[in-house]
Amino acid sequence: MSTELLQALNDLGKEKGIEPAVILEAVEAALISAYKKNFGSAQNVQVTIDSVTGDFHVYTCYDVVEEVNNEKTEISLADAQKQNPSYEVGDVVTEEVTPRNFGRIAAQTAKQVVVQRIREAERGMIYSEFSERESDIVTGTIQRIENRNYYIDLGKIEAVLGPSEQIPGESYAMFDRIKTYIVEVRKSAKGPQIMVSRTHPGLLKRLFELEVPEIQDGVVEIKSVAREAGARSKLSVYSHDENVDCIGACIGAKGARVQAIVDELRGEKIDIVKWSEDPGIYIANALSPAKVIDVQINEEEKKARVIVPDYQLSLAIGKEGQNARLAAKLTGWKIDIKSESQAQEAGIDYEEQDYEEQEYDEQDYDDQEYEEIEEYLED
Repeated sequence: MSTELLQALNDLGKEKGIEPAVILEAVEAALISAYKKNFGSAQNVQVTIDSVTGDFHVYTCYDVVEEVNNEKTEISLADAQKQNPSYEVGDVVTEEVTPRNFGRIAAQTAKQVVVQRIREAERGMIYSEFSERESDIVTGTIQRIENRNYYIDLGKIEAVLGPSEQIPGESYAMFDRIKTYIVEVRKSAKGPQIMVSRTHPGLLKRLFELEVPEIQDGVVEIKSVAREAGARSKLSVYSHDENVDCIGACIGAKGARVQAIVDELRGEKIDIVKWSEDPGIYIANALSPAKVIDVQINEEEKKARVIVPDYQLSLAIGKEGQNARLAAKLTGWKIDIKSESQAQEAGIDYEEQDYEEQEYDEQDYDDQEYEEIEEYLED
């Protein structure tokens, strides 16, 4: 193997981020296979390559044993000591068997191996880069659409946005730039596969982390996220500094921060509520914008009975039960909502509690939505 070829292989390896030692090791392993294939050897073979000159040598290796059972791989202690008296059982005796016409084969093999190693290394680096970015947001361009799958160009690789990970009613055109959430990075025979999502609750959480400096600094913490992608989401937050309003920080001046996220999610409504270690207060907050009179906790069954004013029942349950469903997901509690009239009819005792009211824009609930809620309750 010429010095020029060796240098070219090393330069190519450096360009792709592969250490020269790794290339030499790969070439040596490939030359062993090539030697056995071309010269029909079943012996133990070793190849060494001079990293400076490119000279290589092929050696047959024999294990030193007391009694020979396989002449192709073993040598007796007596015969070994004829070559060098210092040999002992367990040592390895080498004999150079470099073929005269092996140079051309070596050069071809070296090229093939390095090309293959570069491919593997590139795939490995891409896998490492993106596996470390699982649960993070990436921005890419819609490159192609096949069988309802969107393939997004991330620069070094394509990501797949499957049908189940697309927001209902949301459509994308070729070359649209969109933000997605990396759900999983898989290894495959064709290289890494990156599965992304627009519906995952983690997307909403990461968008707030990127948009709100107080969350980045650790002053405000996102405790939980419940999401029905494309329709409505709830986010519970907590401030580690009593001087920082966690809800206000997430909303931003004139609602700028939360509006940027709503725009990114193409109109998805977002409720931001204050987290509390008191489950009663937390559940009352989670049912915002509805006003809650009392929350009765069953710790053993992790159930909560919530009493609301009669006129707030439809709002507490939400369109097709959405508000109650999201509140249950957010808090991790099963929630049974009853109006004051229903509680009185069922003989349920309750006391009006002074729950902290959440900041909320009730304009999110239009007249049509109220009508649909009423229809749902009647059914």
